[in-house]
Amino acid sequence: MVLIRPMLRANRTRKRVSHIFIFFIFLVSNIGGLLTPLGDPPLFLGFLRGVPFVWTMKLFPIWIFTVLILLVIFFLFDSYMVRKEARNSSSFLEAVDEMPHKKVEIKGKINFVFLLMVIGSLFLPQILRELVMLSAVALSIYFTSVALREENAFTYHPIIEVAILFAGIFVTIAPVMKILSMSGSELSITKPWQFFWITGILSSFLDNAPTYLIFFSSAQNVADTLGIVENLIVGVPEIYLRAISVGAVLMGANTYIGNGPNFMVKAICEENNVDMPSFFGYMLWSLIFLIPLFLLITLIFF
Repeated sequence: MVLIRPMLRANRTRKRVSHIFIFFIFLVSNIGGLLTPLGDPPLFLGFLRGVPFVWTMKLFPIWIFTVLILLVIFFLFDSYMVRKEARNSSSFLEAVDEMPHKKVEIKGKINFVFLLMVIGSLFLPQILRELVMLSAVALSIYFTSVALREENAFTYHPIIEVAILFAGIFVTIAPVMKILSMSGSELSITKPWQFFWITGILSSFLDNAPTYLIFFSSAQNVADTLGIVENLIVGVPEIYLRAISVGAVLMGANTYIGNGPNFMVKAICEENNVDMPSFFGYMLWSLIFLIPLFLLITLIFF
């Protein structure tokens, strides 16, 4: 979320930019968060369940493999779009050249203190953790000038929109999650690639955080049933945990509702007059660019 508005400003002279923010959702809102519990809600829930904080660094090979491929695809696609726009509009390159050149400047540096408060709160007991987070929010609002937020085009509308949407999602998926939690161990899932895909597919539509917890518990039950006692992380075979973690984080990018930041990016972009694809239009992008990559990940890593 920190990067979305600078990205919007950097591309304000271009007409065709929706693909930039689709790949932003792929890479920044989802896949980029695979390496620490701070990066994505499912991994944070795993950390709260006892998964070591640094364990997710073991996912680096999958992370770098996925990120590099998507960056190359984005570079090639965006280069094509720039050339196409330059051919169709003689004023395009002139507008780029006339953009004011400003030094990179960070204002509101006091917010780094509040950010550290949020990070540090992750290691506190539950009630105290939430109190520290809320305190950081209140202090940020108090110490950051309204003018600075206006200069950054910050509004609460996308936050409110996403909060309402996901409140509805969590209420309506509660019965589904209850059914899965009761019968998850009866799905005959015993292979890492099965955990990867079932976690990923359901994460795409039921939100990846609760889905992660369902199959985290399911993997513990499978380990008990099969008598697996080696290479366990909080009772979960490490290969299963790797598949569940990667599936939840990566395939959370498949739809707007797979992960909260996805819809947040969409809402912020549309607030800034960027035409984003519809729900199914976005899914078409993920089917074209992500699903083949996930199949490749399955063959190589699972």
